[in-house]
Amino acid sequence: MQKHFEIAGKKLKSRLFIGTGKLPTYKIIPQMLSRSKAEVLTVAVRRINPDSKVENILDYIPKNAVIMVNTSGARNAKEAVRIAEIGAEITKTDWIKIEIEADTRYLAPDNEETVKATKELSRKGFKIFPYITPDLITAKKLQDAGAVSVMPLGSFIGTNKGITAKTLIEPIIKEIKIPVIIDAGIGRPSHAAQAMEMGADAVLVNTAIAISKDPVKMSEAMSKAVESGRMAYETGILKEEDYAKPSSPLTDFLNN
Repeated sequence: MQKHFEIAGKKLKSRLFIGTGKLPTYKIIPQMLSRSKAEVLTVAVRRINPDSKVENILDYIPKNAVIMVNTSGARNAKEAVRIAEIGAEITKTDWIKIEIEADTRYLAPDNEETVKATKELSRKGFKIFPYITPDLITAKKLQDAGAVSVMPLGSFIGTNKGITAKTLIEPIIKEIKIPVIIDAGIGRPSHAAQAMEMGADAVLVNTAIAISKDPVKMSEAMSKAVESGRMAYETGILKEEDYAKPSSPLTDFLNN
């Protein structure tokens, strides 16, 4: 198994990215990263408050962690660009997750506006990770626009339904050259393992960790699932068969 993978100019050991929304307290972040070995955290700009007298998330993120600013809350490309620039200035990062959701019921990504924001922010030198509804053509446009990765949803945010969009994600993994990170809908470690078995380069998990009874332990469980799924993918997943095949053929024994 590869000991690291390279993305946006960084070599990472862990293929698990963790979202920080919904965490019961930011104080557990160092312990989560220690137990899970995760190195990348997404941070929504609206959750950053340097003047907070209670909890400022930046006070709990280790200096060696990679911060990815999340533009969640943006309704169009213009708002996403503005949020990204504000977040980058506060956190001193150039990693930006473009998340644009004009739909309020399903929080479905606006792929068209995401392409626009990616083009503009990529021109400005940011490392862009666009969150999209799985679509091969959109993924190719984002690749051409300068994105360093694409992040197709497995299923809608917070639903915990797993990889319901598998048939739409698989062509993206096969056809584009930049890393594919499956984001949203992963509710169980088995979902994370499935994503890696499909050939995804990484997964981003938020809700399943944050609202579990023990976020620290769940982050470790997700990490182990990601590692085992990737190991299986690299070793080679056996294809499905239509008919049974005995693991111990009896032909010679019966013929004697």
